[in-house]
Amino acid sequence: MGDWFTIEKIDNDTFVISEYGHFERVHSYLLLGDKFALLIDTGLGIGDIKKEVDLLTDLPIKVVTTHVHWDHIGGHHLFNNISVHEGDLNWYTHGIPIPLNIIKRQIIQGLLSKNKPEEFDINKYTVYTGEPSGVLADNDIIDIGSRKIMVIHTPGHSPGHICLYEAERGYLYTGDLIYLGTLYAFYPSTNPLLYQKSIERISQINNLNKVLPGHHDLNVPINMIQKVKVAFDTIEKNNLLKHGSGTFSYPQFKIKL
Repeated sequence: MGDWFTIEKIDNDTFVISEYGHFERVHSYLLLGDKFALLIDTGLGIGDIKKEVDLLTDLPIKVVTTHVHWDHIGGHHLFNNISVHEGDLNWYTHGIPIPLNIIKRQIIQGLLSKNKPEEFDINKYTVYTGEPSGVLADNDIIDIGSRKIMVIHTPGHSPGHICLYEAERGYLYTGDLIYLGTLYAFYPSTNPLLYQKSIERISQINNLNKVLPGHHDLNVPINMIQKVKVAFDTIEKNNLLKHGSGTFSYPQFKIKL
């Protein structure tokens, strides 16, 4: 498996498992509780993320899916206990609305080096589908023993996109809703208006110590949420919050509609 994954500590029982060898720079998160470990997303599926998880804990694993896109469910087939929000359930069971050949091309074109696992074969790559162990709804609480994580439904990037909020530590796991880079709301399956409302919702969270994104730089400033909110509000005021309006650039991020 080589050095495909990079493991970093957020705190003594919270880890980020990153894939820096790909342009997407995907982050999955492992939260250790007293009874279970919670794995937020399973990455690209280029390397075996379960082997990394097994090195970090022997607790039973619960997987929670921020959203059903190929770069966040790549290792789902390696686990048994998986939850997904009801809004993305159809994609989870029947497949995402992106042709497999396009996904394969994005994977190959996104590789930043030849340092990929020897066992990885793009010809055998498939996008996971199946029946989830649990279906999540807004405000659900995931209890892993000594840690409780709340589900916040934040549609826009996908119908069932969620953020996960751990109030006791002030951690917000934002998936593809917030990160330093281009925020995508231009696909036919996205909804710019719902994206704006989702940003509005998380901007009202007062107790935030860390914003933990699904991609790119891990050091996301807390005020990034407010900056994105102002950007969306400005775009709306100019009657441009709709598909086809183009890409709007700001110092730390872009919004593609």
